[in-house]
Amino acid sequence: MKADLLSNKSVKQIEIVKINGNSSFPFTDDISIEEPLEIRVSYLVADQKESKNISVTMRTPGNDAELAAGFLFTEGIISSWNQIKNIHYPELQCSRNSDNVVIVELIDNFAPELKKTDRNFYTTSSCGVCGKGSIESIRTVSPFLHHKKENTVVSLEMIYQLSEKLRSFQNNFSVTGGIHASGIFDLEGSLLALREDVGRHNALDKLIGYALSAEMLPLADKILVLSGRASLNLFRKRQWQESLLLQQ
Repeated sequence: MKADLLSNKSVKQIEIVKINGNSSFPFTDDISIEEPLEIRVSYLVADQKESKNISVTMRTPGNDAELAAGFLFTEGIISSWNQIKNIHYPELQCSRNSDNVVIVELIDNFAPELKKTDRNFYTTSSCGVCGKGSIESIRTVSPFLHHKKENTVVSLEMIYQLSEKLRSFQNNFSVTGGIHASGIFDLEGSLLALREDVGRHNALDKLIGYALSAEMLPLADKILVLSGRASLNLFRKRQWQESLLLQQ
């Protein structure tokens, strides 16, 4: 599988006016970018190529291939990285939105289960279940539900250090102060991977997409640390991993 995506900047500088008491002055501020990303899937059915728009999500540009793969995986549309042939931006001539659309090409003779996608997903950066058509549609059907669970023991001292460790690796947060992160740690407290995004669910989807591509799932011997609150949509996604979940 090949993922050939452009490198996007996730931070930009803007000119603002800062106010301090009765005085004001011009200031160059670093902010996190938020732009829409449309996720499409394409696949062959009876030698006919099908294409479907699956989601529009507000995200911080960067790691779009991982975001698309993680989203499709946690929504149950795919169950394996091997079901993906290619992830790429569309070949749109003279279009400034070409890097805000990503196409996931699935392998030949694999038809995804799209009946449960009873909406065109529109997701803001703060909501991971927006637009769901029914209560049933937010239930998670994880391929790891019957995976044998092992007892995991970690020290409290190490757990208390993880939030600060995650924070120390958040490069974009250090610059902007306005972006979330999800990180995978091993049981000794070493950071294995981290992804940032203005949306908590997007940061986790990017991380899951990375773990999926690296064949790390179900992460039964790993710890997942989130920079924000662990809401319903994040718990749904965690069911696809089996990792120990911590929030800052």
